[in-house]
Amino acid sequence: MNASSIKRSHSSTDVSRQLELGRRGEELAAAYLQRLGYKIVATNFTLPVGRNRLGVPINVEIDLVAYQGQTLCFIEVKSRASDWFAPPQVNVDRRKQRQIARAARAYRRMFGLVGEPYRYDVITIVFGEDDDDASVAPEIELLRSYWTEDQLRKRAWSDRYYD
Repeated sequence: MNASSIKRSHSSTDVSRQLELGRRGEELAAAYLQRLGYKIVATNFTLPVGRNRLGVPINVEIDLVAYQGQTLCFIEVKSRASDWFAPPQVNVDRRKQRQIARAARAYRRMFGLVGEPYRYDVITIVFGEDDDDASVAPEIELLRSYWTEDQLRKRAWSDRYYD
């Protein structure tokens, strides 16, 4: 076994561990929201939203779609083994927000919900350093209205040089 095959097998283990962490996080988030009274209507809703500069299709996944009362919530779940370096929500950057908003607009059009109230939430889940210890409950935080579409609009250029 050479060094490159060892490195490759190690990285595939890391990827599968991250995928498992994400799957567990989404399951915990759905259960948490249901305890709060949300009605889950879709999970892992995937939609093509366009193509990149190379012409490769871009698919966006909305982790959870749920209703809280009359409000349709598009929810991004971020799971981490630790928040030592940074909190999980920092990975919901403007690019990710724009992609989710684009998919959410398509979702609302597909199901005739264009005029209905909606918002974008983020759920963060930190499992802790020792992921195998079942006695330690993960930290779950719901960030309601984490962003709005108004925040995503690119600023319009003014013809004036100064105000």
